[in-house]
Amino acid sequence: MASREERVYLSVGSNIHPRVQNIQQALSRLRAVNGVNVIDESHWYETQPWGKRDQANFYNVSVSLTTNLTPEELLDELHTIEQAGHRQRLVHWGPRTIDLDIIFWGDRQINTATLTIPHAQAAKRNFVLLPTAEIAKTDVLVGPQVAQLIAANQDQSWIKKVRNVSELDD
Repeated sequence: MASREERVYLSVGSNIHPRVQNIQQALSRLRAVNGVNVIDESHWYETQPWGKRDQANFYNVSVSLTTNLTPEELLDELHTIEQAGHRQRLVHWGPRTIDLDIIFWGDRQINTATLTIPHAQAAKRNFVLLPTAEIAKTDVLVGPQVAQLIAANQDQSWIKKVRNVSELDD
């Protein structure tokens, strides 16, 4: 019996100049990873910082992909992309050049020392749920999870869809 192909959903964000370029470079690097096939990308959103408000606004986008990598291998690839984008982990929920998080992996539930799927904070974050909902509507495994989380979500932070990425200023 063939295994079903599961979609993986990532949240990608940046709030350190140049935000647009940081995200575009990360997405380009992601598309170049062997064993990763990017399927869809949400609109871009400008979002209020979550958790630690005294910092610049973020640009965020959600991406869906399929992969033959294990969750741990994909996480390693995402960390490599973050390092290439000069990501520094100095302040919890602080500013970042680039942030790539695995949010959903089909209907899998993973809880290890280095990885929790679904993402532990996804249910509390508009900037994760709303862009992901946009691209997961027809996904029978993830779409219902996202809809349920949105229905229960109490995040009051604002999120604005960006009409045209090329018009964004940094």
